[in-house]
Amino acid sequence: MDTSNFVRIVEVGARDGLQNEKTLLPPDVKIALIDRLSSTGLKTIEATSFVSARWVPQLADAEEVFRNIRKVPGVSYPVLVPNEQGYRAARAAGAEEVSVFTAASEAFNRANINATIADSLVRFQPVLDSAKADGVKVRGYVSTVLGCPYQGDVPVADVVSVAKRLHEMGCYEISLGDTIGVGTPAKARAMLHAVSQEVPMHAISVHFHDTYGQALANILACLEEGVRVVDSAVSGTGGCPYAKGATGNVASEDVVYMLHGMGMQTGVNLDLLVATGAWLAAQLNKPTASRVTKARTASA
Repeated sequence: MDTSNFVRIVEVGARDGLQNEKTLLPPDVKIALIDRLSSTGLKTIEATSFVSARWVPQLADAEEVFRNIRKVPGVSYPVLVPNEQGYRAARAAGAEEVSVFTAASEAFNRANINATIADSLVRFQPVLDSAKADGVKVRGYVSTVLGCPYQGDVPVADVVSVAKRLHEMGCYEISLGDTIGVGTPAKARAMLHAVSQEVPMHAISVHFHDTYGQALANILACLEEGVRVVDSAVSGTGGCPYAKGATGNVASEDVVYMLHGMGMQTGVNLDLLVATGAWLAAQLNKPTASRVTKARTASA
């Protein structure tokens, strides 16, 4: 178990958040968002996704955005790539860290990326090979780790299998995602414990959506199990287009508030993060999903 006091927040709002928002933000607003996030003390900010604009029109401006964000020394700006073509485009734009994405559910994988789990891993191999040759770090996402909108329950053994394989292929970190937000603390803890028997805890991150209001409780359970990397999205942006009623990612502001209240260190300035979340909600013309930002701005 990791007993360290520092938790690294992986901010996913600019990619995982915005790709599922109805409002299409212009490139200059996305660039401003990432630059604002860079000023908060965050060390990992997922910037965009080099995928087909036909599939994800919200991120069709990936190259323009990535080339023009302010790259702060000591901050990583990973980008999602679906295949070798996406990897090459990301590298041409200057990306130094990438992510690949698959699921623990066969049904979800087929619906989301039109491939079986095995096919998706085969597709990633050239990316991992090229990244190794280029000295590029690769992060692996495993979605639907606590439930799938199509098949329902997802066996823990399937989650372990996919996470282990991605780690063996060369992913330095595996993000375990409750994509539709159905997990509860006991299930989250059991799933994480099982994965940590095959993947070192320091190489695991947790990624919770807040559909049923369980995200913070799930994160706490995983922190107690020893995880020290947490994915979250400023203002709680995002959602899963394939899951009925699925809300966005857990809000970064709420995660940081909880962690600081526990005496944990994040390196993040909560006031700057709250201001960024409020600004983003205004850009999206929707209320923030962050309880902390609502409370702070209401009393201002």
